[in-house]
Amino acid sequence: MSKSRRDFIKISALGFGGLVLANPILNAMIGQVQAGEPLDASQFKRVPTYCEVCFWKCAGWVHKDEKGELWKIEGNEDDPHCKGRFCPRGTGGLGMYNDEDRLKSPLMRVEVDGKQTFKEVSWDKAFRFIADKMNQISEEHGPESMALFKHGSGGAHFGKLFKAFGSRNITAPSYAQCRGPREVGFHATFGANINSPEPVDLENTKCLVLIGNHIGENMHNSHVQEMSKAIDKGLKIITVDPRLSTAASKSKHWLPIKPATDIALLLAWMHVLITEKLYDKAYIDQYAYGFEDLEAHVADKTPEWAEEITTIKADVIRETAREMAFNAPATLIHPGRHVTWYGDDTQRLRAMAMLNALLGSWGRKGGFYFPEKAKVPSFPHPAFPSVSWTWKDYLDGKYALAGSSIANVFVDATHPDNTTDKKIKGWFVVGTNLISTIPGTKRTLEAIDNLDLFVVVDTMPMEITGYADIILPECTYLERYDDIRVSPNREPNIAVRMPAAEPKYLTKPSDWIVRKLAEKLKLSSYFNYKSYSEVLDWQLKQMGHSLSEMQEKGVIKFDRKHENLYLEEGEEYEFGTPTGMIELYSTDLEMEGFDPLPNYTPHPEPPAGFFRLNYGRAPMHTFGRTANNPNLNELMSENKLWVNPKIAMDAGLVNDQEVWLENQDGIKSEFPIKVRVTERIGMDNVYMVHGFGKSNKKLQRSNGRGISDSQLVTNVMIDPVMGGTGMRGNFVKFVTNQPEREEIS
Repeated sequence: MSKSRRDFIKISALGFGGLVLANPILNAMIGQVQAGEPLDASQFKRVPTYCEVCFWKCAGWVHKDEKGELWKIEGNEDDPHCKGRFCPRGTGGLGMYNDEDRLKSPLMRVEVDGKQTFKEVSWDKAFRFIADKMNQISEEHGPESMALFKHGSGGAHFGKLFKAFGSRNITAPSYAQCRGPREVGFHATFGANINSPEPVDLENTKCLVLIGNHIGENMHNSHVQEMSKAIDKGLKIITVDPRLSTAASKSKHWLPIKPATDIALLLAWMHVLITEKLYDKAYIDQYAYGFEDLEAHVADKTPEWAEEITTIKADVIRETAREMAFNAPATLIHPGRHVTWYGDDTQRLRAMAMLNALLGSWGRKGGFYFPEKAKVPSFPHPAFPSVSWTWKDYLDGKYALAGSSIANVFVDATHPDNTTDKKIKGWFVVGTNLISTIPGTKRTLEAIDNLDLFVVVDTMPMEITGYADIILPECTYLERYDDIRVSPNREPNIAVRMPAAEPKYLTKPSDWIVRKLAEKLKLSSYFNYKSYSEVLDWQLKQMGHSLSEMQEKGVIKFDRKHENLYLEEGEEYEFGTPTGMIELYSTDLEMEGFDPLPNYTPHPEPPAGFFRLNYGRAPMHTFGRTANNPNLNELMSENKLWVNPKIAMDAGLVNDQEVWLENQDGIKSEFPIKVRVTERIGMDNVYMVHGFGKSNKKLQRSNGRGISDSQLVTNVMIDPVMGGTGMRGNFVKFVTNQPEREEIS
C-alpha cells in the first residue's frame, strides 16, 4: 500500500494514562482549565440522567455512595422509555466513567524523526490549530467544505457550531447505514416517518411479525418489556429469520427464510390476504389508494411461487397469513431497525408497510399509535448564515426521497475522485467510529487522506481516532449536561441529564468544547452562556418548569394536545402522502422513476465454499461502543461464529476452534474467531455479533477479541431510492491457518 500522509497511529504506544496523572505541567493545566469555569457537577446523592449507552436514552438516576463516588444507575419510574428498569447496558454505564482506557487529554498529530505520532497539547493549542485550519478551508473552498459526522447527544452541540460557521453539511450514519429505508418506505406509504422510539403498540399487540428483527437482543428497553408482557397475555409471534434468534425461540412460527428473499414472502402474504379476502376491506376502502393495482400486481405471487424462492413451505405461508388476519388490526409487522441489507431495502420496507395497511394496523390499537412530542423552545441566538450549497446540491437531484443526510455521500464528496466544485476538505467526527459504521473502509480511508483537517471527538480511542489530526477527549454522559431529551411517545415527555461528577482527567463536555472553539472562530454570539445549565433552565422556564424541579423529578410528562392515540372507527383522516391516502401504489416512487409497487429481484448466491455473512446484536453491547466497557465486557468479551453442524463437519470445524475468515474479494479478517457449532443457523450463512475485533491496542479488553465483521463488508449494495448501504451481500470462507498479512506502511 502506498504511504499515506495521514498514517494510522497506535495510541497505545504513547502510554498516555501515566502521563496525564504524573505530569505536573498537565496537572497544573487541569486546574487552569477548570479555574473560572462554573462547576456544574451536582452535589446531590441522586442525580437525574438519561442513558447514552444506546439511542433509546432511558431516563434514570445516578446514585452516589457515602464518599460521593458514583455507585449505581437505575431507571426512572416515570420514564416511558424504560418504565423504571434499565437494561444490562444501562446499568453498566458506570463502566464508561471508570474505564481507564478512556481518552484523557487533547492529542495532536506530529512528525518526530520522520515518524507520525501523537503528542499531548493544551486545549487552547488544539483550539487554535483547529480554528486556523477551519478558517483556511473556508477562505479557499467556502465554509460548506467543513462536514460533521455525529452520533449521540454530544453531536448536537457541534451541529450548532457548524451552522454558525456556515455549513449545513451535517450527517449521522444512523440514517443511511441503519434506518433510512424504513423511513422512506413507510413515509411513501403512510406519509409519516417511524422515528425513535418506534410508535408500535406492543402492549396491545396480539400477533407480532418480526422480519430480521431481533427484539430481545437489540435491547430496545420499553419494547422488550412490552413484548414480554404481551407474551404472558398470549401474544402470537411470527419470526422470519435464517437464524433461531431469541425472539424466534419465543415464536409460534419460525420461518428460517433463505437470505435475500424477503420481498417474495411479503408479496405472497399479500396475495393470500387479498385472494382469500382476509384484508381489512372497510379500512382499505376508506383510506387506501391503489388497491386494484396491488391486487393485480400480486395475483401471480402465490405461496407456491414464493416457496421456490424462499424455501418456506406454501402451507406455512398461508397459515401465517391467516394468523395475521385473524388477529388484525392488532397485528403488527414490526418495521425493525438496521434495515440496510441487500440494496432493495426501501422496497422491502414498502412491502412491510403495505402489509400493515392491508391488516388495518396503522393508527389502530395493537398496531401503530399516533405519537406526540413536547415542544422545547430554542435558546436565543443570532440567525445562522445562509449557505451556498449542501450535500443535496452535490447529489444534483439523486436520492430525492431521502429525508436526511447520507453519510456515505459525504465520503464521496471528500474522495479525490470528486471532480465537482462542491468538495469537502475538513471533517469533525463526533462519537461515531466511521471505520465500523460506514462500509467500504478502503474508500473511507482514501477520503480521510484527502482532508486538510480531521478532528475526532470521542470518549474512547476507537479505530477512527488513529487517523485524526486532532483528538479531543469528550467526558462521558455521567459528567455533563446535554440537551433536554424530547422524543415522540404515547405521552409527550421530557428528561434531563445533569453531571453526577466532575469530568475526569482533561476531558470536557461537548458544549464546553464547542463554546471555547467558537471563541477562536469569533462565533461566541451564538453561544451566549457560561454553563449549559443556563440554557436548560431558560428552556424549562419557558415551558413552566425549571432545572431545580427537574433535578427532583428527572422526567416530566405532558397531556396530549392533538389527535387521539388511535383512529376512531370511520374517522376522516388525511395522510401525509400526495394523495392524502395510504398509498399502496406509491406516487412518490413513481414520480422519481422507481417501481410504485415492490418487485422481487433475485440476489447473488454465495460462491462454492462460501457462506453469506450475517451479523447482529447482543443485549449487553451497543454496536462496537461498549466492547471495552469493563462492566459489559465481563458479560460478553468476544463474538463467536455460528456455524451449522453439517457445514462444520464438512469443514472439519469443532466448537471453540479458532478460524479466520476471507471474503469474496480476498479480504481476510485481522483476528481469528471461535466457532460455535449450532443448529440455530442454516447451511447457507454464518453469523456473528457486530462490534468486536478491535484493532486499537489501547483498548486492552477488546483488542483482538473476535472478528470485526465490518472489515469483511466490501461489497456494498447502494439502495437506488435513498442511498442506503446494503451490507449483507458479502460471503466468507473459513481459513484455519493464520493468513499472512500485507504490511501497511
